Amino acid sequence: MARLTLKKLGYAVDTVNNGKKAVESVYQTPYDLVLMDIQMPEMDGIEATKAIRSLPPSPHRSKTTIPIIALTANAMKGDEKICLEAGMNGYLSKPLKRDQLIQILNRHLLRNC
Repeated sequence: MARLTLKKLGYAVDTVNNGKKAVESVYQTPYDLVLMDIQMPEMDGIEATKAIRSLPPSPHRSKTTIPIIALTANAMKGDEKICLEAGMNGYLSKPLKRDQLIQILNRHLLRNC
């Protein structure tokens, strides 16, 4: 649903199927924002976020600037805090609501313009 909504809003979207590929992609590609699934194979979203935050700067990105937003079915008390403590900038729980996605995109993308 997030991918379809983002495309309808005019955003270019890349997806990867595991946390290790997410880290590699963020290092190699100048993304404006990352929606990070928490439950992924090989490396979960918490570990991937920590790895991204510890990457050395690349020619197109400093390690502290890219907003990372948790996108997760984990909606128990304390889950958002875990994501934020891992270095994420925001939290969206599934099922994803279009208005919430738009709001968080506006908050984090407009800040970086």
